[in-house]
Amino acid sequence: MIDTGRDKRGTKLQVIVPGDATTRALSVTAVENHFVERVYEKLAASYDWIFGPTLHPGRLQAIQRMVIAPGSRILEVGVGTGINASLYPSDCEVVGIDFSASMLEKARERLLRKGVANMRLLQMDAADLKFSDDSFDIVYAPYLISVVPDPVKVASEMRRVCRPGGRIIFLNHFRSPNPVLSKAERLISPLTIHIGFKADLDLPAFLAQAGLKPESIHKVNVPRIWSLVTCVKEPAFQPVQH
Repeated sequence: MIDTGRDKRGTKLQVIVPGDATTRALSVTAVENHFVERVYEKLAASYDWIFGPTLHPGRLQAIQRMVIAPGSRILEVGVGTGINASLYPSDCEVVGIDFSASMLEKARERLLRKGVANMRLLQMDAADLKFSDDSFDIVYAPYLISVVPDPVKVASEMRRVCRPGGRIIFLNHFRSPNPVLSKAERLISPLTIHIGFKADLDLPAFLAQAGLKPESIHKVNVPRIWSLVTCVKEPAFQPVQH
């Protein structure tokens, strides 16, 4: 169940009430890494043309809402062709990772072409991040979480490498709460995975199973079927010393 409240700014906020969300399936569509890699090998050359302008308003809003402080360390999980690279302020440090070598090749070309000097690119599995705990101030997954084989594992890794008090951000399409649209998204999900995403990823179940609580959820792009979800990593419990 999703209750609607408001955040500190008065913006609508969806508060997740777990219920059966902790156990229900996230999607009808299952994928493996090798399948995802093949999809993005095919998409690498045309990704910017297909998904660039349509999804760009969401990218802009995501960066704007981060309010990135000078010196911040940011991890972009699923950097793709590096389409976000020039959106980051030059006084922060960004690491971009991706599973697809073809996408990273395009990203490297973009960084050289745009003269971006504050982003480092690494090939890496999002479900097995090779970083120490608490390494980043912001961990951001743009248009990624609905295509990975294990979204909960990826979210758990993102949470692990985020510092306490830092932000974990997902920009993604999630299944509609509308029963009619939800049914349609489940039906088409086995097809949409071939163009890079599952159409029916269940947001309440995903957050509940990943142990994350949203600080804010904003609808972005047109039509507004994509969500910008911001979570804050809670500080570790410190026992009182007597």
